[in-house]
Amino acid sequence: MSENLPIPPTGTRGADNPVMALLMRAFRPLMARQVAGYRKATSPEPKLMMGFPTVLLTTVGARTGAERTQILGGFADGSDAWLVMASLGGSAKHPAWYINLAKHPDQVWLEVGNRKLRVKPELLEGERRSEALERIAAVAPRYRDYESKTDRRIPILRLTPAA
Repeated sequence: MSENLPIPPTGTRGADNPVMALLMRAFRPLMARQVAGYRKATSPEPKLMMGFPTVLLTTVGARTGAERTQILGGFADGSDAWLVMASLGGSAKHPAWYINLAKHPDQVWLEVGNRKLRVKPELLEGERRSEALERIAAVAPRYRDYESKTDRRIPILRLTPAA
């Protein structure tokens, strides 16, 4: 079993919106259809959504042990690695998928286009994190703005195929 990843402190301010949280719960069936649609991909290329590449990230629930799949912005980082950012739109809290991933880093799967693989997450820090944020923002500029909405340190992860 892999060692858990650190969970940075939550913030004291952010783009949290109680109405949006309720809407997200109401849209769960729509999100499930989006995941199902993504899984019909016939190409190894990531699907585009809102102008940037997306991936499916599957984690195991920290409390439930159930598999959970999310559509995320996923950014190629070389030929066999991807970057994902636990932004939650600049919220003061971490997305549930990050908590799940941090608690069960040895049970993480990534789907890119029609490819599915088990991956090993690495939390980027310092200069590597800054460089990764620049590469992400070059493709999807909105991701740079998320950091100004919160005082929490938004985790950026590099995902590579697990051995």
